[in-house]
Amino acid sequence: MSKTPLARAVAFATLGASFALPGMAHADFIGDSKASLELRNFYMNRDFRQDLGQPNPPAVTGKSPTEYRSKSEEWAQGFLLRYESGYTEGTVGFGVDAIGTLGLRLDSGRGTSGTGLLQLDRETGRAQDSYGDFGVTAKAKVSNSTLKLGTLMPKLPVVMSNDSRLLPQSFQGGWLNSAELSGLNVDLGRLNRVNQRDSSDHEVMLVTNSRNASTGAGGARNITYRGGTTSDEFNFGGLSYKWNDSLTTSYHYGALDNFYKQHYLSAVHVLPLGDKQSLKSDLRFARSTDDGSSNVDNKALGAMFTYSLGYHSFGLGYQKMSGDTGFAYINGTDAFLVNFVQISDFAFKDERSWQARYDYNFAGLGIPGLSLMTRYISGDNVDLGANRDEGKEWERNTDITYVIQEGPLKNLGIKWRNATVRSSFGNDLDENRLIVSYTLPLM
Repeated sequence: MSKTPLARAVAFATLGASFALPGMAHADFIGDSKASLELRNFYMNRDFRQDLGQPNPPAVTGKSPTEYRSKSEEWAQGFLLRYESGYTEGTVGFGVDAIGTLGLRLDSGRGTSGTGLLQLDRETGRAQDSYGDFGVTAKAKVSNSTLKLGTLMPKLPVVMSNDSRLLPQSFQGGWLNSAELSGLNVDLGRLNRVNQRDSSDHEVMLVTNSRNASTGAGGARNITYRGGTTSDEFNFGGLSYKWNDSLTTSYHYGALDNFYKQHYLSAVHVLPLGDKQSLKSDLRFARSTDDGSSNVDNKALGAMFTYSLGYHSFGLGYQKMSGDTGFAYINGTDAFLVNFVQISDFAFKDERSWQARYDYNFAGLGIPGLSLMTRYISGDNVDLGANRDEGKEWERNTDITYVIQEGPLKNLGIKWRNATVRSSFGNDLDENRLIVSYTLPLM
C-alpha cells in the first residue's frame, strides 16, 4: 500500500526521534503514541452588501484598489495529519509530536479569492493550487512538567492559535507547562515566528489594527506604530488555579516586543441551581500598554453569564473598551474577549457591546449529535476621531452542527455557520461557511 507524502513525513519524524534516543527504553514512547488524519472540506462565501462592494487588494488588480468585487467565495479540501508520541522511560522522558497539513484548491476565481481558506500568490493575488506545512515539536517531561520546543499551537488568554479556516495557525518557539501542585497550572514561553492559517511561510509577528482586513475598520482601533511593524519576540507566562469544581481563576502576561504588554485576569464560576440547572459566570479584564514603538493603551472588561436548563442555555454578555486605543493582540490569532465572534471582535476604541445568546442540544428531542447556537451582538460608542459621529455595528451568528452518531459514517461532522454584519464605519456583509469534517484514527 503506497503512502501519501504527509504519511511518509510523519513516519520519518517518528523514526528519526527513535534513532535520536539511543539506549533508552521505547515501550512508552511507541506504546502511548497516537496518530490521526483529519479531512476538512470547507466552503466559504462572503457577500459584501454596501453599494460598491469590497475593494480588491492591489495584488489582485496590479494597481491601486479602485476596482471592487461584490463577494469572496472559495472551496477547498484540507488534510491534517497529527502524530503525538509517548515518552521514553526514565526521570526525564523524551518524545516528539508532528503535524503535516495540506490544503487543495477546489474552486476560487481571481475576483473571488481572499476568504482566508487558501494561500494567495503574492504577485497575482490568485489562490494557489495547494499549500501546506510540516511541523515537529520536541518535548521533555519531568514529573508533571513538560517542555516543548518547535511547532506550537497555544490556547492561552494572551495568545490563542486560530483554527477557524481550512488549516490552523501555528507558531515556532518554546513552552513550559508545569502542574506540580494540585489545581495549579503554570505556563512560561517565548514565540518568534508565526505561520498564518492561509500560509506556508514562517514569518515575524504583527500586532493587529483590525481583526479582519476586509472590515476596513483598522482606523477605529487607533493603534499606530513608529518605525517597524513586526516583532520576532512574544513572551508569555501565566498561572491558573482551580479552587474547587466550581471556581477557576487565572492571571496571564503577554508581551509582543516593541509593541505592547498585556496583563489578563479571569475568573469562571459555575453555580448549581438544582436538577439540570446552573449559572455560569465568566469574568475577564485585560490591561494593555505600549512597549516601544506603539501607542497601545487599553482596558478591556468583559462578562458573560450563562443560565443552563436541561438542554437549553441562555447567555447575556457585556464588553467595554476604554483608553486611548482599542484592544491589541497578535495579528491572525483569536482574542480572549467575550464578544470575539465570527466576524468582529467589538474591541475598537471606546466601544461598548452587548450579547444575547441561545444554545440548544437536540438530544432533548431525541436527535443526539445535532446542536444549535445563535447570538446577537450590538456595539456602539466607537470613537472614530474628531468631527465624526460615534461608530455603531451589530452582528448576528447562527451555527448548526450535526455529528453522525452511528453507522459507517459515524463521527462525520457537518457544520453550517452563518453571519450578518452591519456597520456604520466598516463593511456590511453576509457570510456562510459549510464545513464537513472527519477524523480517522491511525494508531
